[in-house]
Amino acid sequence: MFFVHFLFLIILWLFGGWIVYRLWRRWKPIAFWRKFLHVAIGVLLFSLWFGGAFWEVSGKKMYWDVKVRELCAKDGGIRIYETVTLPAEKYDQYANRNWILPDESQVKPSDEYFAQRELIYFRRSNPQVTRFQSRIIRHSDGQILGECVFYGRGGGDLPGPWHGSSFMCPDPLSIQFAVSVFLRGNDEHY
Repeated sequence: MFFVHFLFLIILWLFGGWIVYRLWRRWKPIAFWRKFLHVAIGVLLFSLWFGGAFWEVSGKKMYWDVKVRELCAKDGGIRIYETVTLPAEKYDQYANRNWILPDESQVKPSDEYFAQRELIYFRRSNPQVTRFQSRIIRHSDGQILGECVFYGRGGGDLPGPWHGSSFMCPDPLSIQFAVSVFLRGNDEHY
């Protein structure tokens, strides 16, 4: 289905360009100033047509990537409010699982820590712009130990059979959120 949409867009773009070109070629002025005006109008129409195509293909992605970087510079990244030293088995349970802490809605009384996650949509159309916030909370007193905020753009590409592009800030592969909150202690002290 995506391929049909993509093919339709290409055919529509080529057909529209052909019509504009044929109309422009039909009008052949004789006087110099009219020839100059003819060429200037042709350049203007080509610029508008090409600029619109560029905006559709990559311009809006570039625009929203800049907006995502600005939002990320304001409050993106990790904030640690309190670190917790854990014995090895609990460290493996919480820190090595990084993003797999139980969610606030799935927390059991036996869970010492849980995650609170929130997704906010700044823009739902194509491309989509979101803010994702994750907090690690101590179950016993509800204290927030740390929080991590990501901003992202998804989509904005021409429709087609391929996977859409995306951009996130900060890079999720470089973030070690739970490892920053939970520290590994010596087992002999516990």
